[in-house]
Amino acid sequence: MKLVILTLATFIVLLALLSIWNRKALSVKISSDSLSMSKELKKEMSGTSIPGYVLEYAPLVFLDRADPYFPSDMATHLAHTHPTKDWKNITDAVQTLNLDNLHTLGDEGGKDVYLTSTVDLITLPPFLKGQKPDQKTLQTAGAISCVIIVVDKGSGIMDAFFMYFYTYNKGPAALGHEVGNHLGDWEHNMVRFKDGEPQAVWFSQHDYGEAYTYSTVQKIGNRPVAFSARGSHANYAIAKNHDLHEYRPLWDPTLSANYYTFSTSDSKFTPAIKDTPVNYLYFEGMWGDAERPADMEGQENFHGFKKWTGGPRGPLDKHLDRKDVCLPNRPTCEIKTSL
Repeated sequence: MKLVILTLATFIVLLALLSIWNRKALSVKISSDSLSMSKELKKEMSGTSIPGYVLEYAPLVFLDRADPYFPSDMATHLAHTHPTKDWKNITDAVQTLNLDNLHTLGDEGGKDVYLTSTVDLITLPPFLKGQKPDQKTLQTAGAISCVIIVVDKGSGIMDAFFMYFYTYNKGPAALGHEVGNHLGDWEHNMVRFKDGEPQAVWFSQHDYGEAYTYSTVQKIGNRPVAFSARGSHANYAIAKNHDLHEYRPLWDPTLSANYYTFSTSDSKFTPAIKDTPVNYLYFEGMWGDAERPADMEGQENFHGFKKWTGGPRGPLDKHLDRKDVCLPNRPTCEIKTSL
């Protein structure tokens, strides 16, 4: 009888361990097309300022299959916006915005400048949808929708930030009321390395987020997996019940990215590849409209939550110089060891 109980207990433990293993090592096959592109990318980046391990352990992102708003090309986003302050056009500013001249808006109001849609957002213009990743290559073809920034923190610590850009954030619905819609959406993962080995992964969720040890998170091969929430694109280590992922569509941000290093001593970005645009990273204003006034068409107020809110700031505002894996506005930094 004792032998039966021991055997049964051992079997249950093995099943539990197998469940944990299967949860962390996802059985998702990457196409040969995507693997070939990743191989070529590693060759291209070899010898640059981007360490090879940054690509080896770069996150992959599962998008919600019911989400119509995909990762977006930054230049296309700028082409559909114009600079405003207090909902008034900045007439002295350059009017045709691009990745090379965006920083000049610092002379026209700096942090108070908003990139306002040239078409009223309540009409939901087509450019909001972004570019769906090709499921053979996992690339957002023709769209640079990610910024990868490597920051040397000293003592063998290297942080790699994977900044994901979406043109539109569709907020959640509360009792039939939409809240938190806005133009421009920056989310990110950060992988912390120690002597070239991944230690922890940060999953941003707007102004908040979660950190996990690298060994805890789910992976495809060596690459951590993030689940992007429907509409809001907040990143999670596991799929949420209200989201529909089913391991597709899958996005490989490294294949649609600009690469940089960042110096914390002088806040300077340096492109890893010659002629990569860099000036847009110094823009300190908002990547979308300001919050719509209460009397503007389309605005709603549901118990203090607005339907249309202001756009976010860009990568420079994401605490690239953070000491801990977590954001610095937290009293403590919990790096979770279970999902």
